[in-house]
Amino acid sequence: MAQPVPGIALAFRIRDAISARFGVKQIGGFTGARRETVAAGERLDFFLIEEVTPERLLLSERDRHLDVLTCVTATPAPGGTEIAITSSVVTHNRYGRAYMLAVGPAHRLLVWWMLRRLVRGAAAAH
Repeated sequence: MAQPVPGIALAFRIRDAISARFGVKQIGGFTGARRETVAAGERLDFFLIEEVTPERLLLSERDRHLDVLTCVTATPAPGGTEIAITSSVVTHNRYGRAYMLAVGPAHRLLVWWMLRRLVRGAAAAH
């Protein structure tokens, strides 16, 4: 996330402004800060690092409206490394369900867009 997709900072500001009206903590978005190492129990922007191995990064964010668990995996593949991102969301109330109805499709598109940029950046580096 050192080079976030255009508009993501604005999207986080809008999200925080709307969510604050419903008692949801502000997350602020991605800082763009580069980290060489991370450890379980630390924060990576707004995510809590649950587990980190050479092949997997497990991140969570929990509040009273929903819990999110995101797993980033890296596995060897022909010609390089395959990266996969899988998220699980458990909603706790109507606000959590409405929030996911609104942002769920956007998350899918944003992750796809970010992964495409990662692939292009890796290809350009070689």
